[in-house]
Amino acid sequence: MIVTRFAPSPTGALHVGGARTALYAWAFARHNNGKFILRIEDTDRERSDMSHADEIVDALQWMGLNWDEGPIFQSDRKEIYREHAEKLVELGAAYRCFCSQERLEEMRKEQTGKGVPEGYDRRCRNLSIEEVELELSKKTPHVIRFKMPLDGETIFRDELRGTIAYPNTQQDDFILLKSDGFPTYHLANVIDDHLMNVTHVMRGEEWIPSTPKHVRLYESFGWEPPAFVHLPVILAPDGKKLSKRHGATSVQEYRERGFLPTALLNYLTLLGWSPGDDREIFSRDELAELFSLERVNKRSAVFDETKLRWLNGKYLMELSWDRFEPLIMPYVEKFGLKDEQLKDWGVTLDKNEWIKKTLELGKERAETVIDVIEKLRFFYEEEIEFDEESVKKHFKGDDLQGRIEVGREAIQAANPWSIEELEKEIRGRADVKGFKHPKVFHPMRVAVTGRQHAPGLFTTIFLIGRNRALKRVEKALGIIANTIDR
Repeated sequence: MIVTRFAPSPTGALHVGGARTALYAWAFARHNNGKFILRIEDTDRERSDMSHADEIVDALQWMGLNWDEGPIFQSDRKEIYREHAEKLVELGAAYRCFCSQERLEEMRKEQTGKGVPEGYDRRCRNLSIEEVELELSKKTPHVIRFKMPLDGETIFRDELRGTIAYPNTQQDDFILLKSDGFPTYHLANVIDDHLMNVTHVMRGEEWIPSTPKHVRLYESFGWEPPAFVHLPVILAPDGKKLSKRHGATSVQEYRERGFLPTALLNYLTLLGWSPGDDREIFSRDELAELFSLERVNKRSAVFDETKLRWLNGKYLMELSWDRFEPLIMPYVEKFGLKDEQLKDWGVTLDKNEWIKKTLELGKERAETVIDVIEKLRFFYEEEIEFDEESVKKHFKGDDLQGRIEVGREAIQAANPWSIEELEKEIRGRADVKGFKHPKVFHPMRVAVTGRQHAPGLFTTIFLIGRNRALKRVEKALGIIANTIDR
């Protein structure tokens, strides 16, 4: 059975690169009716933070990447790693190193001064049994290091890149077990992948240089290594590795900015994988059905937020109200709207119905959930600010006051208060005055919303409410009068 895993370290929020790794591992397991494991690699005690672990779990759940086993925390498995490290010492594949931090620092300084690569000088590799026993009897703090071969090559196969060989001289005797009893990434990673029957290890290509260490560990234990799939890094538009200096990089940040999980998943899917045709829209289940390693690209992909926003807008448009409502309502609730407030504005609809109608209008022109709110603020706020560019463009021309007064009179006269009646009144009064309809519509839109881009004028005025619309028109006429006086 195919078994994959996602094994993040809880040292920060879930990066989009990590999310893509999780997505591909999940999709490969699902495509092959296999198992997907979530493992939290929290052995770095200084940098690990359980709040980050919670954030990672929450982000994966938000994206719908369900796991079959886990989350498993490596910090709960310390004894397993210690036993295996001791086993390697017994086998002669590892040794105890009693070098102090002070000595190691001096060694590094000397290596730097000579211009040679930093690495452990293997001083403790050939200590006699008596020397080791003496240090243990003195309770000298120590680590356990792995004995890397001193010559030759370590060869392994990467499923995307083919055969890769590393000279063993490029690898030092790395630490397996730290002096505090906690394992290093290398030891815990290999042991867990074996004990959890992982068949395919998917991770970023930055781990390729570490893979020889892992291969040698598998050999020393007498275990068969899994298949390795090292995914290319995600680049920013400037061609450098995507990082915080390029803006949002974590799943949580995109979630908070109003992106949908389906859109983010879809976009990450296409950052390094293709279905073999020109399709751009995929559901999570469709990805699982189509996914194969053969179509994973080994070249780095560029993260284009403009494309992500476009894709998110597509998903937003198709979202049913039942799914859209829980996403958008937390933002709407911040305005603290009351039934009495809507009545004062002259809104004739029930509050819930009114909110739904306004939000459906905003969804048509938005790329993110937050865009919806930003584009509709004029519905939810008492006062509006007039956009300078909109005023310059539409508060001009002959008889501007007369054209806006046509709109004011129509709002006062509309009876019953309805979209249809507003349209009839505004068009009819414009015709009587001899005004072309756009010459009335455009400045009226700015007058009631403060901006030139908004939903249809008659629907907008209806939802703003008679009283509030009239108040805004009066404010606009005041601005125009002041401009003329000057």
